[in-house]
Amino acid sequence: MRVVSLVPSLSETLDAWGVPPIAGTRFCDLAGRPSVGGTKNPDLEAIAALAPDLVVLDEEENRREDYEALAERGLRVHATAVRRLEDLDDELAALADAVGHVWTRQPRPKARALARRVVVPIWRRPWIALGTPTYASSLLAHLGFENVITDRGAYPHVELAEMAASRADLVLAPSEPYPFSERHRAELEVVAPVRYVDGRDLFWWGVRTPAAMRRLAAVLGAAG
Repeated sequence: MRVVSLVPSLSETLDAWGVPPIAGTRFCDLAGRPSVGGTKNPDLEAIAALAPDLVVLDEEENRREDYEALAERGLRVHATAVRRLEDLDDELAALADAVGHVWTRQPRPKARALARRVVVPIWRRPWIALGTPTYASSLLAHLGFENVITDRGAYPHVELAEMAASRADLVLAPSEPYPFSERHRAELEVVAPVRYVDGRDLFWWGVRTPAAMRRLAAVLGAAG
């Protein structure tokens, strides 16, 4: 099947399933395959020229207008929607059906009781934090870490002073979408002690989820 994926985590999943996308976004690990733009600004004409059997999008990663424009061109499109860890099995099953793959549920670590309060900055200048409902927040809760930023939407603007006022036990600083690193530690420690995490493990869902959860549990377990 000729699939174009506009979702980096799903490009990874499709590769693992033996259904490698013929093209993807510049954020996908394409291994020499062509890029058709970004997740928010794909080159629709380039996609159509590839004559794919299916274009895969996600309600959060991509724009509705691009979904509709691709459908208007007569292309078959499939959109996923994962806002909670509990959504994952149904969405992967539907994607597998769309690409003709036989998929079985992968076991995941058991849920832990909420024990630590965390804040997760995902952008700087302006400051944006991980909110709810989001897959990443749900995944952290499964691992026993309560996101303190709630009731403000999925990705709200939250200043550092507000993060500090939340009385979080820990700042989780991901490597993407903003590349937080050691050079930001002093700035973030105004809020709480800092733990760096792999942004892909936190935000990319799909075939990587079970192992990602184990890796995050190991990193966060070391946080005390």
